[in-house]
Amino acid sequence: MSDAQSSDDMTESAADEGVEANVEAALREFLDVLAESETYRRFVAADEALQEDADAMALLREYQRKQQQMQRGGFDESVMEELKELKSELSYNETIQRQQAAQAELVNLLQQTNDIISEEIGEEFAQSTGGGCC
Repeated sequence: MSDAQSSDDMTESAADEGVEANVEAALREFLDVLAESETYRRFVAADEALQEDADAMALLREYQRKQQQMQRGGFDESVMEELKELKSELSYNETIQRQQAAQAELVNLLQQTNDIISEEIGEEFAQSTGGGCC
């Protein structure tokens, strides 16, 4: 490798590091602004209220337990009926509904952010590459 080639590589590497530092600084600024947003604050407050509501948490745990029972044991009409009843109870629980609405608002805000970034870079920014558990 020539000295000129080596010098070009070092200059390119330094430029890449500068760009990376700028991206990280912009990301930190974005996260600070997001954390101060009303949408995020509503979500945090609603999530904290949910965590503190013992009845709502018990209802969610029971619903999740029944879902797992259904997944492991196959279709069972009685479990399905219990799931439907629990889902109905979930829909009437004010704490759960407030948390789910706040979460949906936050997801919408983040989706809008993703759309803007995707448009700017000309490709899907937060595209799922498959895999994972969900």
